[in-house]
Amino acid sequence: MKTGIPKDLVATFSIVAADPAAKELGIAVQSKFIAVGAVVPWAKAGVGAVATQSWANTSFGPRGMELLEKGRSPGEALEELLSEDEMKNLRQVGMVDAAGNAASFTGEECFSWAGGVTGRNYACQGNILVNKETVTRMAEVFERSEGDLASRMLAALDAGQEAGGDSRGKQSAALLVVKPEGGYGGFNDRYIDLRVDDHPDPIKELIRLHSLYMLYFSKTKPENILKIEGKRAEKITRALKKLGYFQGEYPGGWSTALQESLKKYYLTENFDERIADDGYIDGEVFDFMMDQMKHLESKG
Repeated sequence: MKTGIPKDLVATFSIVAADPAAKELGIAVQSKFIAVGAVVPWAKAGVGAVATQSWANTSFGPRGMELLEKGRSPGEALEELLSEDEMKNLRQVGMVDAAGNAASFTGEECFSWAGGVTGRNYACQGNILVNKETVTRMAEVFERSEGDLASRMLAALDAGQEAGGDSRGKQSAALLVVKPEGGYGGFNDRYIDLRVDDHPDPIKELIRLHSLYMLYFSKTKPENILKIEGKRAEKITRALKKLGYFQGEYPGGWSTALQESLKKYYLTENFDERIADDGYIDGEVFDFMMDQMKHLESKG
């Protein structure tokens, strides 16, 4: 029986991953531990990403970045970090660099089931899990999935939960993705930083938040630009009136008054990145507006 064990166990499962082509690096993580996003994920654009868990040594985040910047591989960086750690047998760490090289370490005293799987561009790891399939399933889903890095990591995390997950249950989850000038306004590298600190189904909530985040902060896709005319113009006018942005009668199509009301809607709802040219609307904003209308109408 272990003695003198710290109380701050971060039992969890995570994936660290890279998309070298998109210059993105990230971590997705879930745990029966409050606010896991404040402890496990670390990343630096152009350098690498680290997930430090079990009895997490949070210095592995910034120190790991320093070692990667000095030219160490993830495996070499982990070896150096752990060689200086007297409690390495209780640590679990995953690391990936900007080129997609990955490594994972699980100390021999981590509570079962504990272990990891690595592949090109990713490392999956977990401890106090229901089964090994939690991490192997994460790896399988990440390898075969398509789309952006965040979506692929979330799909992997969700699959890990479905395969077994943390044997103690669910509480928090987090998603961190960095890329050069990826942050708001291009002023920093924090492209996506979402946390679910305490929730009965944290991964599903994280997926919901990610969908909203991409709606608000992604730019309009050219193929999603819709002309404001006919039935669509009528639906937009009715929605804007119901939501309190438009006064007066339906103009019978696009009008300057309707456009001004729509611009107020864009700015109030934080769709700054999706303001379309006069006479047009972003298709995803249109769908969001219609959902708002359905919600209001369902409430009577």
